[in-house]
Amino acid sequence: MKRLNRLSVAFAILLAIYSGSAAQAQLKIPAASPAQTTKQSFALGEITLEYSRPATKGRSIFGDLVPYDKVWRTGANATTKITFSSDVKLEGKEVKAGTYGLFTIPGKNSWQVMLSKDLNLGANVGNYKQENEVVRVTVKPTTLANKVETFTINIADIMPSSAVLEIMWDKTRVPVTITADIDQTIMKNIEASLASEKPAYFEAASYYYENNRDLKQALNWVTKATEQNPKAFWVMLLKARIELKMNEKANAIASAEKTAALAKEAQNADYVKMANDLIASAKK
Repeated sequence: MKRLNRLSVAFAILLAIYSGSAAQAQLKIPAASPAQTTKQSFALGEITLEYSRPATKGRSIFGDLVPYDKVWRTGANATTKITFSSDVKLEGKEVKAGTYGLFTIPGKNSWQVMLSKDLNLGANVGNYKQENEVVRVTVKPTTLANKVETFTINIADIMPSSAVLEIMWDKTRVPVTITADIDQTIMKNIEASLASEKPAYFEAASYYYENNRDLKQALNWVTKATEQNPKAFWVMLLKARIELKMNEKANAIASAEKTAALAKEAQNADYVKMANDLIASAKK
């Protein structure tokens, strides 16, 4: 019995040691450079960013912690990745759809930004191979008025076929222009839609209006869209905007008044305001 008790005590001690070790192994603390995944709709596809975000923590960054004129992994931890779901251009240079490692060479007056097929290099930038690059561009950094404490990569200034990739840390911002040649694709899609049983008149008119194409054609399409959905105040507002752009002010005011009435009925104050703003603009 005594031997059994001794075995039980020994087992209890071992269990306590194991439990303590397991608890210690599972201890979770905040990451020094937290991981970030950002997905942004752009043109007819998406841009996805995967990177880690170090903080300045009072350190001097570019030209010190991050040396000038040397390859930088552009973040921390694993390789920073950027994925384009469709073909784009980086500063006018073609980039096929795919996932790439984002690397940079910071400089005092200019930065080189590179996309590489190597997705596993991480911090081993001494082994960076230029032959793995798919594109390299040179851009000018700008100085920020306010300090960015945590390293940030952002997609900004998003337009239908252009956007800006921003690399920001401390008081440095590095802008890289991204463009997409989508016009030909959209025009084919419009043509196919108009030949279908349910033509997308509103979308076709919107594209023509936003891209300064044939406004008479846009007006024709948006008029058909209002006939399809007479209660759609957002469609009526587009009609007013197209008419105002064509300098048909009386018609624009009439369409905007209809927009305001429909939006008021739908209890949408935003569209009531936009309609009234358009009326005021047309009366100037």
